Amino acid sequence: MERMPVFVKVEEYAHVLAIVKNIRKKLEEAKVTLTRINELKNEEDHQLEVWHNNVAEIEKKIDFVDHSLSEPEQF
Repeated sequence: MERMPVFVKVEEYAHVLAIVKNIRKKLEEAKVTLTRINELKNEEDHQLEVWHNNVAEIEKKIDFVDHSLSEPEQF
């Protein structure tokens, strides 16, 4: 991208600097928000994995009980 000079009236220069500063502040806030969202997503993914493992474990136990009840051991 070719760089071109930008001309700003001297009277508006301080205002433009304030706007740029405000934009940078908003960008930093957006970065912090995105970082927090990512952290929450990671926590959610971890909890979903734990729940999935719990459901799989319960399913194994139910299968064992069902199998034991439908085919009792012969003495």
